[in-house]
Amino acid sequence: MPAVWSDPPLSVVPSPRSRPRPVPAMAVAKPGARHARPVGLYDSWWTVGGAALAICAAWAVSVFVAVHLQADATLHTAALFVHLASLVLGFGAVLVADYYGLLWITGRCSLQDAVGSASRLHFPIWAGLAGLVASGLFLHPNPSAPLTLAKLVMVLVLSLNGLQAGLLNKRMAAHAATSAEPRYLAWGGATAIVSQICWWGAVVIGFMNTQS
Repeated sequence: MPAVWSDPPLSVVPSPRSRPRPVPAMAVAKPGARHARPVGLYDSWWTVGGAALAICAAWAVSVFVAVHLQADATLHTAALFVHLASLVLGFGAVLVADYYGLLWITGRCSLQDAVGSASRLHFPIWAGLAGLVASGLFLHPNPSAPLTLAKLVMVLVLSLNGLQAGLLNKRMAAHAATSAEPRYLAWGGATAIVSQICWWGAVVIGFMNTQS
């Protein structure tokens, strides 16, 4: 019986479009790999210390410029308005933040609510401080006067106190779900006292300078 021959089966060759593309080795995520996170301002005392040095340098430059800058009456009046508005903005935000801390101490709100509210007030506080420094350049301060020098130092202390307060807020946020450690409570109390002394001191000195 003659053998039955058939054509060999055609092999199916995928088109270039249907072929799977090789995945680059770098695109494959390795188990446990972590993305590099940019360094934040409140990550450690080192970052806060670096920012504190920058603030001290900026403060020294602003005092030097304020002493040698002469503004006319119109610019002086506008700067005084910005100065007072910045005081209301910054000091008002500080009072609200301290009020939430008082509510938590008295048991009228949770630690998480107090920390969250304080963190949202950082921007207006820093904006108020920046406005005070920028407008103060045009108000002809006299560093040789003891009261004016005390006010300038208070502004610097407020800035440095605000830096470490941001670090405190971040660390307390990690314990907001449970309870804050006693050292954080003492740290927060000291921060609030320094803040209130400097803000009220700057207000009183500013009022006294306008009367002289």
